[in-house]
Amino acid sequence: MITMISDQIKAQFVKELIKKNNRPDGRQFLEHRSISMQKNVFENCEGSAICHLGDTKVLAGVKIDLATPFPDRPNEGMLSVGCEFSPIAHPNFQAGPPGEASIELARVVDRGIRAANAIDLTKLKIADGKVLGVFIDLYILDHNGNLTDAAALAAMSAVKNALVPKIEQDGEVYKLNHEERKNKLPLGEDVVTCTFEKIGESIVLDANIDEENASSGRLTFGATTSGLICSAQKSGSAGFMLDEFDNILDLTLEKRKELLKLL
Repeated sequence: MITMISDQIKAQFVKELIKKNNRPDGRQFLEHRSISMQKNVFENCEGSAICHLGDTKVLAGVKIDLATPFPDRPNEGMLSVGCEFSPIAHPNFQAGPPGEASIELARVVDRGIRAANAIDLTKLKIADGKVLGVFIDLYILDHNGNLTDAAALAAMSAVKNALVPKIEQDGEVYKLNHEERKNKLPLGEDVVTCTFEKIGESIVLDANIDEENASSGRLTFGATTSGLICSAQKSGSAGFMLDEFDNILDLTLEKRKELLKLL
C-alpha cells in the first residue's frame, strides 16, 4: 500500500515536471540515457550480452540445440525467446511462472528478430525432421524503466556473437559438440527498438521507471540496419495523433543509427 502511494506521488511529480518541459534526470525529451554493452559474458552460452541502459540492466543468453521443426515450416530452424523477471531486479517482481509483462517483453523482442530476418532460419536445417533451434533467454537484472529497448539490444548483441556448436553425425544420429564452436549463426539484418511514452500531451524517449508510471501510453518500433520499420507494439490507453505517429517513426529511424553502433 505504501509503495503504491509512493508511486502515485512520483507519477504526479513527473507529470508536473513534464508540463514544464523538464525530466526528472534533466534529459531532453528525446534523449537516451547512457548505454553500454558487455559481450561474451558467459562461457557456457553460445552467445551472451548484458545491456546497461541507465540503471536498467538486461542479460541475454543464447543456447543452440537440436530441435524438431514446426510442421508448417519443415525447412526452417526454430527460434524461441523467453524472459525472466528476477525478484532481485525490482520490488514488484515476484518469483513464479512468467507473468503478462514478461511474456509481452519476450514477444516484442522475438517479433523484431523474426521480422528483420536477423537470423536466417532457412540455413539451420540439418536433415529432414532435424534443425537447429536458437533459444534466447532474457534475464532482467535491474529494472529502472524501458526494459524493451535494453532487452532488444542485449538479445541482438548475443545473437551476433553466438557461435554454433559443431554438428557431429553417427549414421542417422546427430549430436552437437558444445566444446567446439567456430561458426557464427547465419545472420541477416540487425534490429533495434525505440520505445516512447506519452505523458500528458508530451512524448519522451527511453523513459525511466517513474516516467513509465506517469505514462498513459507506449509505442515501440523495431528498425533494421537498412532503415526498415519491421515491428511495432502499442500498450496503454492513450491515443497517438497521426503527426505524433509520423514523428515517432522518423525519430526511430534516426535513433537506430546510434543504437546499431553498440552491437
